[in-house]
Amino acid sequence: MTDQELLARYYEDRNNEWLGYLLQRYTLLLLGVCMKYIREEEEARDCVQQIFVKVIQELGKYPVEYFKSWIYTIARNHCLMKLRDRHGRQTELSESLLAAWDDEPGKNPHLEKERLLQWMDQSLDELGKEQKQCVILFYLEKKSYQEIASGTGFSLMQVKSYIQNGKRNLKLSIEKKAREGAQK
Repeated sequence: MTDQELLARYYEDRNNEWLGYLLQRYTLLLLGVCMKYIREEEEARDCVQQIFVKVIQELGKYPVEYFKSWIYTIARNHCLMKLRDRHGRQTELSESLLAAWDDEPGKNPHLEKERLLQWMDQSLDELGKEQKQCVILFYLEKKSYQEIASGTGFSLMQVKSYIQNGKRNLKLSIEKKAREGAQK
């Protein structure tokens, strides 16, 4: 049976057996995704089990059309959150950009989020060294202007300028990549 057929049967009678077949089908994919991000086999296996639980909880809330891309996104996001928790990082900047991107009608949010994260990563690498450093410290590591200035040796005005210009340049670069992507 195809993924769609198994999903249809699951939605029809809510029998977890159908869901079990789907999860069994994607266990190795999930383990591969988790190993890619987590890099520790035991923790990756634990993540797969946690993802199974999340899938069971989330699948009943709304219909899923493309199970493979949906479960991949669930797994990737779970691993990224695990890494962020491990490093104490937050992603306020990326979440606000992703939220704005999702507001566009007709977009597949899972594929678009993946694409946006790739563009954001590429755009961060395109920033100047000082801008990149300050943007990462401020938005991802939640450092204050003062903490950044103390840690880098930049003045408060430089830190503020690097963050403001870095954020603007990041936004412009992502928008440019989005336009280029739309033309393809």
